[in-house]
Amino acid sequence: MEAFESFVAVALEADDFVVSGGVKFRVKLPTRKAAYTEEQTHGYEVDLVGARADRLVLASVKSAFGSRGVVAEHVTGETSNQAASRRYRLLNDKAVRSRVVAEAAKRYGYRINQVQLRLYVGRFSGRKAGAHEQRVRAWATKQRVGGGRIEVIDVHDVVRIVREAAGDTQYRDSSVLVTLKALNEAGLIVG
Repeated sequence: MEAFESFVAVALEADDFVVSGGVKFRVKLPTRKAAYTEEQTHGYEVDLVGARADRLVLASVKSAFGSRGVVAEHVTGETSNQAASRRYRLLNDKAVRSRVVAEAAKRYGYRINQVQLRLYVGRFSGRKAGAHEQRVRAWATKQRVGGGRIEVIDVHDVVRIVREAAGDTQYRDSSVLVTLKALNEAGLIVG
């Protein structure tokens, strides 16, 4: 599990989800053969899977801290940069996302309307102006899959939830929580 995924996992756990690291779902998709119909199976990885009695969350986690940030056109698939668009195929390809949701529902025993897709973002591109974040959020609210729209959760929400969890006095063996507790104890966390 990557570092930002560990933060997101703690945030999901704070909402009473049991969390699993990356899970691959096998999806059959038609090939582009013109002469005949053929399907090919691909594995699509979901970064985190959160489960509780009433809901299954499939989380795509993009930290993008060391890069330009999450770009709206890449998330929505409205770009000529196919490699960048493929990194978000779970979100922007309706066939892939509906088949992954159906496979996850079947595998874990949920109804399709109990499955939710979420995009967790560490850093959006152009964060000062906020245009990429606004476009991603607007696009996500129009998408319908599983139990509703794609939910977009940014680093501010994740850190707020994790800080609240770190305030709990009960010890949990979590490197994320211990890091925050240590920084707080040293007086390095303000606010």
